[in-house]
Amino acid sequence: MKQLDALLAATDRLSRAVAKLSFDAPITHVYNPLQYASVPHENYLRAYATNKKSVLFLGMNPGPFGMAQTGVPFGDVTMVRDYLKISAPVRKPKRMHPKRPIDGFSCTRSEVSGSRLWGAIAAQWSNPQDFFESHFIANYCPLVFMEESGKNRTPDKLPSREQSLLYNACDLYLRELTHLLQPQIVIGVGKFAEGRAKAALKDLDVRIATVLHPSPASPKANRGWASEAAKQLRALGIDALG
Repeated sequence: MKQLDALLAATDRLSRAVAKLSFDAPITHVYNPLQYASVPHENYLRAYATNKKSVLFLGMNPGPFGMAQTGVPFGDVTMVRDYLKISAPVRKPKRMHPKRPIDGFSCTRSEVSGSRLWGAIAAQWSNPQDFFESHFIANYCPLVFMEESGKNRTPDKLPSREQSLLYNACDLYLRELTHLLQPQIVIGVGKFAEGRAKAALKDLDVRIATVLHPSPASPKANRGWASEAAKQLRALGIDALG
């Protein structure tokens, strides 16, 4: 429980730190699911983050129909509810974009990246506890950024000043997460996450690598993400998503 308590405290510090940040146009709305979806996120940590891990998968930030709804990284509603067995009340953000409502576990939209990632995991480990015995999945940044049109804007598209303040908070959390879970390898799900892991963990004795992001915006991922990711992981000596 000591590890879990420390992780819950670190997560709370991250949530409070990023909540204090401000972002200029074209960003008009910012969601922090660590606040309004804190219950299912804490349930995720309590269920699956109580032991040391060999592999830490690191995503970029929440998707609008994934972690933004469920509080779980890559958290497609169906996968979180039916595979991870997590379902809990989700509040509304203080300021909600009319085109990006938060419906929590009542959301009927699928998060493609999440259904691909968790679907591949479920195909190999029917019991999620077996996967989490040596693996964990987290996001680097907990915030969702939206423009007036409702378009999603990723952290790498923010101005350098805003990036610097955001990255300082997220780097600190990633270092704490790595210290607590003690993974041998951190795998960025996509190049952005790999780059941030290299920057944040550069002085730590941990291997950094990357795997193809399961986004539907990636033609390569659309041609068979699970098989391509499994091939990349095998090249790293990791038997996951096979």
